[in-house]
Amino acid sequence: MSGSSYIHAFRKTAEPPRKRKGPPPVTVRLSQAEYDRLKHDAGVLTMAAYIRLTLFGEGEIAPHRKPYTRKATSPSAELAMIGKMLGGLGQSEIAANLAEIAKAARIGALPVTPDVEAEVRVACEAVQDMRTRLIEALGVQAR
Repeated sequence: MSGSSYIHAFRKTAEPPRKRKGPPPVTVRLSQAEYDRLKHDAGVLTMAAYIRLTLFGEGEIAPHRKPYTRKATSPSAELAMIGKMLGGLGQSEIAANLAEIAKAARIGALPVTPDVEAEVRVACEAVQDMRTRLIEALGVQAR
């Protein structure tokens, strides 16, 4: 061994053992179904925060340094479906096509028969329905 490696070995053995800052963690074995239910029930909370809240209630939890929110993970199936729906809606150019139809009707280039008017109304209602469903799925307030 070289001189520096002796010094390193001495310092390593001379350092006092590191003390744990808090009490030891509690480990509980769960089945996959139990784990999945716990993760679902926790929602945006970390599982540790949810377990503390469930065991001790809101008033009895000691404040922790870190916030009680789970890190962003892959999107849920619902959010993935909403993303696909929004992508398809954007690629379909429905809004642009409806705007063109409205412009043509305004300048008189499109004969507005009752059939054409009914089809445009159905298309507008479909777009409005998609908007309403997306707002509900995302849980945001409609303007």
